[in-house]
Amino acid sequence: MTAFDFFNIIRSIPKTLRFNLHYFPLKTALKLPVVVSHRTYLRELHGKVELPEKVERAMIKIGFGDVGHYDRKRSRGIWQVSGTVTFGGKASIGHGSKLSVRGNLCLDDGFNMTAESTIVCAKEIRFGRDCLLSWDILVMDTDEHPLYNKENEHVNPDKAILVGDHVWIGCKCVLLKGAEVPNNTVVAAGTLLTSSFSGEHQVIGGNPPTVLKQDIRWEH
Repeated sequence: MTAFDFFNIIRSIPKTLRFNLHYFPLKTALKLPVVVSHRTYLRELHGKVELPEKVERAMIKIGFGDVGHYDRKRSRGIWQVSGTVTFGGKASIGHGSKLSVRGNLCLDDGFNMTAESTIVCAKEIRFGRDCLLSWDILVMDTDEHPLYNKENEHVNPDKAILVGDHVWIGCKCVLLKGAEVPNNTVVAAGTLLTSSFSGEHQVIGGNPPTVLKQDIRWEH
């Protein structure tokens, strides 16, 4: 551990204590299952945070990590939650990442969002086990502003986003409402997803997206 990392851990203590004592019973909070960087803006501490039955210290990290082409000393994340965030196990939400949740966000064991990405959840977003998100990614299940036709019918309702197990999402991807990514899939950098795909062990990419490669596997 570098002196910089040690200093950051010390500076994270106030926000870490505030987060854990706010969301969890005292017995759980004192285990410090969530560690929050001092560079994370706790804009809205509402809703619920749900943990697995077995809780470990620092199993969830918010606002840490290091992606070399970003200045992590000036990178600021945001936690804005009035809905429910469910962690299925260990998770890392990297520096500069932003969560805005008023629906249900589920992050299963091994979730890793490296840096500078955004999740906006108004309805439901689910990530399976062992998912890796690169940088500059937007995941958003809502248009934020409603649209109505001439009959005054709401024509752009929120739709869930579902991501399977062991999925790697490349940098600068955008997943919008209705996107579904199957298990063991790689989403190529710069892809815009708005619909569902079937099959496994494949690379999805392009605009509009198609299956680029099949019978692949990826490793961390």
